[in-house]
Amino acid sequence: MIDSIRLSFFDRSGEEFVGLSNYTWLFGSDEFFESFRNNMLWLIVVPTAATFFGLIIATMTDRIWWGNIAKSLIFMPMAISFIGASVIWKFIYDYRSGGDAQIGLLNAVVVFFGGEPQNWITIPFWNNFFLMIILVWIQTGFAMVILSAALRGIPDETIEAAVLDGANGLQIFFKIMVPQIWGTIAVVWTTITILVLKVFDIVLAMTNGQWDTQVLANQMFDWMFRGGGDFGRGAVIAIVIMVLVIPIMVWNIKRANAEMEGR
Repeated sequence: MIDSIRLSFFDRSGEEFVGLSNYTWLFGSDEFFESFRNNMLWLIVVPTAATFFGLIIATMTDRIWWGNIAKSLIFMPMAISFIGASVIWKFIYDYRSGGDAQIGLLNAVVVFFGGEPQNWITIPFWNNFFLMIILVWIQTGFAMVILSAALRGIPDETIEAAVLDGANGLQIFFKIMVPQIWGTIAVVWTTITILVLKVFDIVLAMTNGQWDTQVLANQMFDWMFRGGGDFGRGAVIAIVIMVLVIPIMVWNIKRANAEMEGR
């Protein structure tokens, strides 16, 4: 970390001191603001969606006899590397032009229902969401496991009392269950948020930052290791990622410690 801060004040070779010129370049770079905007979009969508789906699935699977089988299937993507998951989803989004048969699952479905196939990952703005789906697919299993454990820790007496008072299923869920596990929901959400701020593998494998999908970590990699390498600019972007991650990480650790002390 200290060396990254040092390098951010040096030139592309990391040998000549250039002061704040790398920071001046950063905040005048359209590419940086595109990456930052995309990261914020990921930050809004992925943690919220993964936590929401994890909570819903955890609640539903606890009520069915084959719930453990369902949980195993949903958790399975967690065992796949981000690059492996990207390869799987590349086949799902695959597009063939010139009237060739569509082997991509999504386009095959679209064609089956009479629609026109699309090159999904090249559609500006919306292609970011197609990439986000991959991370949501992976992280939903993580959220589900943690939240399922939290739900099982809710005393049965509170649920029974709510039923006796005439509360319906939605009221029990939103007014009884969710408030009692809110701390766990926050920890899951922030844990996924930290992961999202560092997202790299999926973008690299799917688009390499093309078609307006660039993110900070991928941009850092490009400046640091490609095109001859620029240690100064790569280090500046690394500092930005660090500044974004640290406050959330500190809050997450404090929250987890507070819950442990409460027990």
